[in-house]
Amino acid sequence: MKKNKCRFCGFVLKKIFIDLGKTPLANSYLKDFQIKEPEKKFPLKVYVCKNCFLVQLKESESPAEIFSEYAYLSSYSTSWLKHAEDYVNMMIKRFNFNKKNLVMEIASNDGYLLQYFQQNKIPILGIEPAKNIAKIARRKGIPTINEFFGLKLAKSLINNKKMVDLVIGNNVLAHVPNINDFVEGIKLILKPNGIATIEVPHLLKLIKHNEFDTIYHEHFSYFSLTILKQIFASHELLIFDVEEISTHGGSLRIFIKHKQNKKFVINRKIYSLISREKKYGLCKLSTYTKFERNIRKTKNELNRFLKKSKASSATVVGYGAPAKGNTLLNYCGIKSKHLSYTVDMSPYKQNLFLPGSHIPIKHPSEIMKTKPDYLLILPWNLKNEIMAQMNFIRKWGGQFVIPIPNLQIIK
Repeated sequence: MKKNKCRFCGFVLKKIFIDLGKTPLANSYLKDFQIKEPEKKFPLKVYVCKNCFLVQLKESESPAEIFSEYAYLSSYSTSWLKHAEDYVNMMIKRFNFNKKNLVMEIASNDGYLLQYFQQNKIPILGIEPAKNIAKIARRKGIPTINEFFGLKLAKSLINNKKMVDLVIGNNVLAHVPNINDFVEGIKLILKPNGIATIEVPHLLKLIKHNEFDTIYHEHFSYFSLTILKQIFASHELLIFDVEEISTHGGSLRIFIKHKQNKKFVINRKIYSLISREKKYGLCKLSTYTKFERNIRKTKNELNRFLKKSKASSATVVGYGAPAKGNTLLNYCGIKSKHLSYTVDMSPYKQNLFLPGSHIPIKHPSEIMKTKPDYLLILPWNLKNEIMAQMNFIRKWGGQFVIPIPNLQIIK
């Protein structure tokens, strides 16, 4: 996004949606020796385009810097695996995918989703830019290309006689700085009667439910159905259906076809949701100016709680080391003196430190050893899964703290 122009329509960006200050990259976890060294920090300033209303960040670091090595493994969340398996079963049932079709997932991670197509004997192909994660996927037997997806890769695949019946992109569109190149790549690789499904966190939910912690440098854009319809239509791709799903605090799953494909009828739900977005004010600049007030309230609530806990000698530790947690902690100015440690299931994060806050990341077994009074759930979108997993803290009177949309303490 050169010269601060909209990455979709090229309009000059002037209107600030929210300014979260300067923070490190949300997934730039630190080793022991690095916490004494200066950290690279970048402005976390979000703009809204006055022309098309795409909400977006400037590109602080290139995707190659951010995603070539990645610490997030999808398979460590049981609820996310269930979400993937349910999706696969639904798609096979609804669209009759079989062994004659090719299914490709962009940002396929460790094969968490493609494995379920594979179990149904359906040919698969993963595209995963992170070297370490692509390696894990291949070890599991998931055919994976270790590259970023776009027009160049799409052309290369076509030259190798690979065209696709189903393209999947779950939580990847937000990570793409060159949206038009990415979408053009999908158009090119997709067979004439093929379909694509894309899942993105819903901007409407982000604003409505105060989900500001889902804003970080790795997320270049934030989408409404209104803007998604414009983006795909500009590449002669049509959204023919939409589902509102619960993942990541509220997401959209859109179903896409070629404009000339008459096989699938446009679902009226699309117009209904766009109408709802318009009614809420997603096409009015005034809607975007109110958001900052709400997040200040969350910051004050969390800091008051931590101050009160410290005064009463109650111990508070974290659960999880997600990117969203790093936005929350850095914006609220929370350090290791406020939160002595956090835990995470991923061995890739254990024994490292959170960027900015320098809070140590430990194995979940640490909770049983130290018996904290409060467990602050940083991946609040997985709160039910985590509370069930950590239910044992109730034995000593431990309580759960949910920071978003408003501070909530659950006994």
